[in-house]
Amino acid sequence: MRILFAGTPEPAIPALNALIKEGHQVVGVLTRTDAKIGRKRILTPSPVAARAVELGLPVIKADSLTGEAGDQTIEEIAALKPDIGAVVAYGGLLPQHALDLLPKGWVNLHFSLLPAYRGAAPVQWAIINQETCTGAAVFQLEADLDTGPVYSTLTRELALDETAGEVLADLADDGATLLSRTLSDIQAGTAEATPQSGEPTWAPKLTSRLVKIDPAQPAEVVRGLINGASPAPGAWGILELGGTQAARFKIGRARPVSEAVETSKQPGEFILESDRVLLVCQDGVIELIEVQPSGKKMMRAIDWARGVENTLRMHTSVTHPDEFTR
Repeated sequence: MRILFAGTPEPAIPALNALIKEGHQVVGVLTRTDAKIGRKRILTPSPVAARAVELGLPVIKADSLTGEAGDQTIEEIAALKPDIGAVVAYGGLLPQHALDLLPKGWVNLHFSLLPAYRGAAPVQWAIINQETCTGAAVFQLEADLDTGPVYSTLTRELALDETAGEVLADLADDGATLLSRTLSDIQAGTAEATPQSGEPTWAPKLTSRLVKIDPAQPAEVVRGLINGASPAPGAWGILELGGTQAARFKIGRARPVSEAVETSKQPGEFILESDRVLLVCQDGVIELIEVQPSGKKMMRAIDWARGVENTLRMHTSVTHPDEFTR
């Protein structure tokens, strides 16, 4: 089969590499247009676009397949004469006329066990919601969001201290093999797609507003938010520096504390020990592994703690309710 690969971010690259390695005929790549990256806002090709150039593959860049620009993109796709499309985190919905363009349609590698966590951030929301297991699915694309019948799946357990970035990297590697095998089965005529069953849940794109840390919540809720938002957009809160001074404070990783910790401190306050940093939450504490003070890079929490006052605290919905109701 002649395959058109559609993807944009780094987690899509293992799938593209796997298709090439396994001998699939990839005739071109569809990806998003160049984006402004870094402080200097330099226009930069997507990671998938860069990898496609290295592989010598034709690259089509488009943010939408509708309107006049979309018509031009459809013509470019048709000129490659693909039989099927393989999508991994392309970043845009394909309209029905695009889905109908290819003889064998389009398949999508999605990083959840559908119908759970349909949407842009399935791994992040699985961790935020403290799931113990997630996975990946290859399914037939439809015009609606992540609703098509499923060809194949894999499962993966979630550890309590894993970040979304780590889990997504693993699923990208394992999912690449799943996608390659599914395409082989489709080519052989042995693949069967099963309609999704069960109540769907949703995984919208994470924004900075959604990942503000409130230590007045239960410890597991806070830990899930921190690890689910890592590395991007990064869970954050407001850290009091003394007096009226306050600054943004990111936490990059946290893990649960198994033993009971007796303390008279309130949610939002820290317990600075010789070998660990604890954040007091509503019903217990969590250990902070990585933090990023305002104006600095991410660092080990214990390194940060060596130069700070033991009286520091983070704002909570109890101490600063107006901050959490906007």
